[in-house]
Amino acid sequence: MGAVVTDETEQQWATRAAAGDEEAFGALLVRYQKPVLNFIYRLLGDATEAEDVAQDVFVRAYRHLADYDPRRQFSTWLFAITRNAALDRLRYRQRHPAEPLTGVVAASPARSPSAEAETRELGAQIAAAVQALPEDQRTAIVLAEYHGLSHAKIATVMNCSEKSVEGRLYRARQFLRERLSALLEL
Repeated sequence: MGAVVTDETEQQWATRAAAGDEEAFGALLVRYQKPVLNFIYRLLGDATEAEDVAQDVFVRAYRHLADYDPRRQFSTWLFAITRNAALDRLRYRQRHPAEPLTGVVAASPARSPSAEAETRELGAQIAAAVQALPEDQRTAIVLAEYHGLSHAKIATVMNCSEKSVEGRLYRARQFLRERLSALLEL
């Protein structure tokens, strides 16, 4: 799909896509492919699995475009679908335990190997700390810190109140601060 992103609003793209316009859906796919993949990866911690779930998210979104309310922000609707798909995968993991896979971070040619190794190690420890959070706190922190969503948008995605989001973010940040404090003191 060689969709070109124009000045149209996402709501207009979604309305056109719901009417069968594949180019409009392609524009939405181009716009949200990376954020959706990033969100899923942060929740699951596995790049290959995240790609698989992301494909499922866009299939679900395409099939349910008729359910989208153009008065609401498209990204919030899509992130709710994304969260549900990731939770489905987490539930599947619980029923079918297997060895977890880890994503590989490519080395940057501009940095020394030792600096690159330290950065990779720090990134791995941060990712492990985020993965150790309960699902609701992990979802809230990923949406807030990695995707920059407001508390109101996170509340919509998570189907809870803004106060609940604030509490989840507070507990998540407190846990991460405690878990990573030894790393930050170095």
